[in-house]
Amino acid sequence: MKKVKKKNNILKLIKILMKTLISIILYPIKLFVKFIFGLLKRLKFSIAFKISTTYFILYIVVILIVAFITSNGYFIFEMNKFNDEIIIEDITKLQDYYPDKKKVENMLVKGKLKSVSMYDRNLNLIYSTDKETRYSDNIIVILENLIYNKEYVFSSPIEIENSRYYINFHYSVEDLIYDAIRINALVLISGAFGLILFLPIVSRTSYKLIGPIKNMTEITKTITVNNINTRLDIKGTQDELKDLSQTFNEMMDRIEDGYKSQQQFVSDASHELRTPIAVIKGYVNMLDRWGKNDKDVLEESIGAIKNETENMQDLIEKLLFIARSDKQTLTYTKEDFKISEILLEIEKETKMIDNKHKFYFKFYNDASIYADKNRIKQAVRIFIDNAMKFTPEKGYIMVSGYTQNDYYIIKVEDTGIGIEKKDLSKIFDRLYRAEQSRSKEVGGHGLGLSIAKIIILGHKGKIKVKSTVGKGSEFSIMIPYLEKNSLQI
Repeated sequence: MKKVKKKNNILKLIKILMKTLISIILYPIKLFVKFIFGLLKRLKFSIAFKISTTYFILYIVVILIVAFITSNGYFIFEMNKFNDEIIIEDITKLQDYYPDKKKVENMLVKGKLKSVSMYDRNLNLIYSTDKETRYSDNIIVILENLIYNKEYVFSSPIEIENSRYYINFHYSVEDLIYDAIRINALVLISGAFGLILFLPIVSRTSYKLIGPIKNMTEITKTITVNNINTRLDIKGTQDELKDLSQTFNEMMDRIEDGYKSQQQFVSDASHELRTPIAVIKGYVNMLDRWGKNDKDVLEESIGAIKNETENMQDLIEKLLFIARSDKQTLTYTKEDFKISEILLEIEKETKMIDNKHKFYFKFYNDASIYADKNRIKQAVRIFIDNAMKFTPEKGYIMVSGYTQNDYYIIKVEDTGIGIEKKDLSKIFDRLYRAEQSRSKEVGGHGLGLSIAKIIILGHKGKIKVKSTVGKGSEFSIMIPYLEKNSLQI
């Protein structure tokens, strides 16, 4: 039992010693690593250099830790062995020899023991082979002796003839310390040789890893408006760089599509403006030549100029509306109102301005909605105007309204020329007009449906389209409503 206690005391002491040494040794390493990483962040180095330097620092830290653990592990192992083989044996001898001082002193000659000191219960010195006068089990004293004197001081209480004493054994551990230092030096030397091989490998690997990024940088520098279709090469292994390249390419696809759409939009808008300007210019020239004295020419020119000016004004207002939507500066003045208010107005106005078609208006339900009244009316009018344009005279146009699920649905049906399947997905594109709608008789700029879509989506609504060539089209406008009114209107 006594031997176990003594052994536990030694192990506890060694653990305290190890923790203290580790904290002392690692503190400057921590400061050095922190300084290096801080320096790398501040200075402008290539990523490859930073990676290489990081690996170099980590390698050095690992080698230092390995050297420290190896040498101290050896020292601890030997100390445990020393405790089991030497110290316990010397304690047993002391218990047998004391108070025969000659035999005790003889222990110093035959073993590794350098001095022995004994103390009574009150820690008063009663015997010493040296000049020691105080009992000491203080970790600081032990460290001082270990570092400066290459001595290990073992302190423990012992029982001799039913009396308790305290002892200090001083052992020379110079050989153990030097062996631990040699092991530490061997590990560091081996690490230094390893570093010679490690540095070029890490350097090449770093530059190889960063190579694709350099290629990406060079390619992206070449991308301009003239070669906007340039893409990054995504061939190779599946890794983060490939994902980055793919994401970049997808972004460029969207940019290219947007750029082409913008080019097409500008081209189409220019074309739409060119025609009325050319007409106005022609009539101005005609006025300049003959209109001053010819009343008929004057009236014709004024009427044409007025008509084309109104046409240009309408186009410009539509373009500005779309531009505000793109810049997200388009605002809606929303309020609560009953949908029947604008539907009945539209019915009355439509019948007043068009007597060439057969209209059927049927609104099955009323509902309260929260929306911009004028904009909703504008959107519905666009769909009805569209039906009027593409439906022959005496054709039928039906406008109905009813609630379904969470939406109030306004359906505009006609018996017009219909829309081909290839055009259905494009009819809401800006300035797009299908082949059937390009005649002068039909007119328009191809912006109406784009504006209607912006308005309906701006009110969290939906639009559904069905069409059959030669039979007609059906547009369903779906607007969220607040409260359903079951009253028939």
